[in-house]
Amino acid sequence: MKIVTAEFIRSCVDPEQFPPGDLREIAVVGRSNVGKSSLINSLLNRRDLAKVSRTPGKTRAVNLFRVSTSDQNLAQFYLVDLPGYGFAKVSRSIRAEWAPLLEAYLTDRSPLLGVVLLVESRVVTDQDRQTLAWLRSIGHNPLVVATKADKLKPSERVRTLRQTHLDLGLIEGEMLIPYSAVTGDGRERVWGALRDLAKI
Repeated sequence: MKIVTAEFIRSCVDPEQFPPGDLREIAVVGRSNVGKSSLINSLLNRRDLAKVSRTPGKTRAVNLFRVSTSDQNLAQFYLVDLPGYGFAKVSRSIRAEWAPLLEAYLTDRSPLLGVVLLVESRVVTDQDRQTLAWLRSIGHNPLVVATKADKLKPSERVRTLRQTHLDLGLIEGEMLIPYSAVTGDGRERVWGALRDLAKI
């Protein structure tokens, strides 16, 4: 599948700023510093489309990217980068501002086709588990992607990913895709899963 165009559209800090719903949307969610921006750039074959920051908690808005592809099932859609959760140094007041925005988007957004939940391949937190459970409780069955897979040694890869699967409480057969924004490993599997989702 070829990415024809990919462009940043807007940052939304209030639900009233969300687009009118003319295109389907795929949201990317995960804790701070899990690699959301890096994954978005990797998926879209763009170097700096989503701004990567070394400061966790930097994304403080819902950022929308309009994507056109050569695939008829995903010809055009919004890829949506949501603020990260779980970084202690982000002030409580800012986290309090994020929560209603995230909840409004994930619970009320009718064009939302699916959610990609990112977890780090080596570290699963209570907040990751809670987020997965909450997404399921509001009707989403997220595609779970384990980032930074390139940091796993070949000898530990299978064991670590199996443990990640267990730590998240995924049942046998539920997909966990290892991904590396450095090498591109997992890119085709993620796009394949998104294309399958678009066919439903």
